[in-house]
Amino acid sequence: MQHTVQKAIYKYYCRLWAAVKTREYNQKAFTKNLTLPMNSCRQQYYFCLDQLTMSLNSSTLLNEENPQGPKRNAECLESLELQSTSASPDNPLQQLQLASQEVLEKAKKSGRSKCPRCSSSRMFYCYTCFVPVETVPTKEIPTVKLPLKIDIIKHPNETDGKSTAVHAKLLAPDDVTIYKYPCIPEYEEKKHEIALIFPGPNSVSVKDIAFHLQKYTKEGVYHSDDDCSREPLHKQAKIELEEKNLNECISSNRSEGTRLKKIIFIDSTWNQTNKIITDERLQGLLQVELKTRKTCFWRHQKGKPDTYLSTIEAIYYFLVDYHQEILKESYKGQYDNLLFFFSFMYTLIKNAKCCAGKE
Repeated sequence: MQHTVQKAIYKYYCRLWAAVKTREYNQKAFTKNLTLPMNSCRQQYYFCLDQLTMSLNSSTLLNEENPQGPKRNAECLESLELQSTSASPDNPLQQLQLASQEVLEKAKKSGRSKCPRCSSSRMFYCYTCFVPVETVPTKEIPTVKLPLKIDIIKHPNETDGKSTAVHAKLLAPDDVTIYKYPCIPEYEEKKHEIALIFPGPNSVSVKDIAFHLQKYTKEGVYHSDDDCSREPLHKQAKIELEEKNLNECISSNRSEGTRLKKIIFIDSTWNQTNKIITDERLQGLLQVELKTRKTCFWRHQKGKPDTYLSTIEAIYYFLVDYHQEILKESYKGQYDNLLFFFSFMYTLIKNAKCCAGKE
């Protein structure tokens, strides 16, 4: 029976792939005559259908050719029944210290469920109401306490269902706020305790945040004269005294790390960021650039390097760096659960791509 189930799902994956590649896919018509031998198999199929079509809708996948066609090997067929987050050698997220994802496994088998607020049909969570669906009890979702407040500014054209920003709001609800541009706060009076994560010619590294942030007064004015690297006023001062003052200043700057109260992230494609980053309300904020890391996001933007992170990845990696380089504490997985949904979906979609002949 199990082999029959695999074959049945496999047949529909082949049909789905062919339909999407020829741009003739219509979910309602496609599933109208769906018949599978087991109800659980049918539920699994519907979920995989959702995940696979989300992936196939990206321009990268639509523009790639499938050299193998509908052929599959035995390993790919078997992966249809292994849609789980079990660790695998090629899973870069397998070292994360995550809470049990059994609740997501159960929700996956149950299929789509209603949002308790808007009643929309969703998988796992509602990306418009920022709440889990009925089959995912809130008490079974981990909550992450962050050392800083986070504002996420979302581009109005960013598709809600494709954004990972909602993951942060779901998992750290007390510390994360999502704004849809242009409705964003005024940051002018709090520039001395806010930083914007965005690369640029004037961006600084995470470890240098405290050093640069102390140059802002409570009025939000940047004082370059406070730079400890400036020429000494008394050129004839002893070298030992100069070095002592510089070291004291650097030490003081490090202690100012707790002065940082809020971090701002922009949630949009890289081609859409210009409209937000040039907004006058964000001008003058300290800009921070993250270390180079490789993204695991399945909707990688076509033509962009694989070092362009998704929003939830950027938040996670910033907090890890902040914990180690500003708070000066060893990292023991305190923020790993921010990738609770991301890691689960990564594995599901990776398997779906495999079964569609993409890997």
